[in-house]
Amino acid sequence: MSRDLGRIAVISDVHGNLGALEAVLADVAARGIARVINLGDDAGKGPRGSAVVDRLREVCDVDVRGNWDDFLPAIPDDGDGGLVWWRDELRADQRAWLASKPLSHDLLLSGRRIRLFHASATDVHTRVRRYHSREEFHGMFATTELTGPGPEPVVVGYGDIHQAFADVYRGRTLFNTGSVGNPIDEPVPSYVILEGVLDSPDPGPFALQHVRVPYDVEAELAVAREADMPQYGPWERELRTGLYRGLQPAGS
Repeated sequence: MSRDLGRIAVISDVHGNLGALEAVLADVAARGIARVINLGDDAGKGPRGSAVVDRLREVCDVDVRGNWDDFLPAIPDDGDGGLVWWRDELRADQRAWLASKPLSHDLLLSGRRIRLFHASATDVHTRVRRYHSREEFHGMFATTELTGPGPEPVVVGYGDIHQAFADVYRGRTLFNTGSVGNPIDEPVPSYVILEGVLDSPDPGPFALQHVRVPYDVEAELAVAREADMPQYGPWERELRTGLYRGLQPAGS
């Protein structure tokens, strides 16, 4: 059996920010990584959801469904104006594709079963925050209707909360990729590199690395202004500061 190590880039939450996505993909390519897995929330919030969806369909081996992928295609015509704008920015075929994406993906790397999904093992709308309980931690490794049958993983990766971290407890690793297009821990896109012996059931070297990639924020904000995108103010603040809308800076 070959012991050659392989690397996989895991990205999430691009949210229509094409500039950030292209910067991350350029970094992935510069590292010689050929396999990309995306954990959802491709469109909405940012100005270029349609272009992002096309780009992700081109480069990703796997693209799982996020909460925005799940609800955005179903927004009614009389729904919230901003959501209707983001829905209509997508073509009909793109909306159908988003709604049909798989909910979970398993892989084997250096003998470790790894499970990847958007938000939680419960559903795409149940949020597990950065500072979670041990009960929530263990629930992320459960076999559920969303994950489908199969052995429980020892490594779980997810997106949704836009905050990069890794938490190891009793032989299990839970990590969050952070966000490519809308990070709210610091205003720099992040993704994860997984490294190990691909598809191997035998123990071997394994690595998990978070990577931050700067990009031209001002250019992306200019696109949003030119498109007269709704909710531009909160979007601008999040991209410039990494602070989630509604939150105040420490000490303010």
